[in-house]
Amino acid sequence: MEGSSMEEEEDCPELIPIIEQEIKDSVGGKIQSTEASKIPVTIITGYLGAGKTTLLNYILTEQHNKRIAVILNEFGEGSALEKSLAVSQGGELYEEWLELRNGCLCCSVKDNGLKAIENLMQKKGKFDYILLETTGLADPGAVASMFWVDAELGSDIYLDGIVSVVDAKYGLQHLTEEKPDGLINEAARQIALGDLIILNKTDLVSQEALKKLRMAVRSINGLVRILETQRSRVDLSDVLDLHAFDGVSGKSLQQKLQLEEAPQPHLDKSIMTSTFEVLGSATEEDLNVFVQNLLWEKNVKDKRGNSMEVIRLKGLVSIEDKPHQVIVQGVHELYELEETTIKWKEDGERMNRMVLIGRNLDKDILKDVFITTVTRRKENG
Repeated sequence: MEGSSMEEEEDCPELIPIIEQEIKDSVGGKIQSTEASKIPVTIITGYLGAGKTTLLNYILTEQHNKRIAVILNEFGEGSALEKSLAVSQGGELYEEWLELRNGCLCCSVKDNGLKAIENLMQKKGKFDYILLETTGLADPGAVASMFWVDAELGSDIYLDGIVSVVDAKYGLQHLTEEKPDGLINEAARQIALGDLIILNKTDLVSQEALKKLRMAVRSINGLVRILETQRSRVDLSDVLDLHAFDGVSGKSLQQKLQLEEAPQPHLDKSIMTSTFEVLGSATEEDLNVFVQNLLWEKNVKDKRGNSMEVIRLKGLVSIEDKPHQVIVQGVHELYELEETTIKWKEDGERMNRMVLIGRNLDKDILKDVFITTVTRRKENG
């Protein structure tokens, strides 16, 4: 059994030339700067004690025939690697890269990891993946957005996805914690932003408790994939090559959006997932107006007059005069549009599909605003 999973993992990097070929075919010629030549970065987030460091230590010590650079942002007590790494000396940031026996590189930092990644890129060629751990209370969205903002960094790496580790025993307790002044609960935010949720320490809870936690996670992030683990042991092929933030994810997003509507939130003011579909094509300008009103102006309100607060936005949209589907991605105030390799059928209907995760979301109002915004120009014409 172990042998077969090892073979599957070794096969995983073969995905890269396939993606490259798809992009080459779609533009009908020479490849420009594509994800295929860049290093994918996966952000590992999770509440304090959920098992992030255990997961990364497992990856750093297990024999998996993958070359992974891991940036540890914090150390728990008694970490096996703690003695090998000096986190700071005399108050100065200090980092040390270790070549580990299984071919991985490891370093520890006390900043947001950006500097560490820049230093790491000087060792390019020694690794194929980067895993970046955030501190327990960090907003993974802020860390994710630095890859969009830093153009120089973006030429070497791309954001592959956000993995949120959840403690099966205390996860529900963390999610129901009330925060002052209407602030969003950190544990709920981490789940909202996750592209993969790892429910860890499942051996410590009953099946009933696990079911409740699973439902709570689903009520926040309705389309996310959930893995259940003990002692943070995962198949690496489940964690790597997520392609959650690029055009390659268009096909899987299309499949996800055809799933049933997410369950309604069980907590008042809680974060929820809202999805809607609208036929037709928009101009790029009108689509930008719709997204900016939501993320920047925050002037789209629910029936009670509360501003809709979007944490994560994802969608497949039809832009006029573009033959390919366009993926729209947003985290907090940042967003981008990217043409995918998936072509619309020439005679078929074009269906815009949007997924929004946040607070005070009203599906009907969102759909109406989208229709009004994207059809406004036609009416004026």
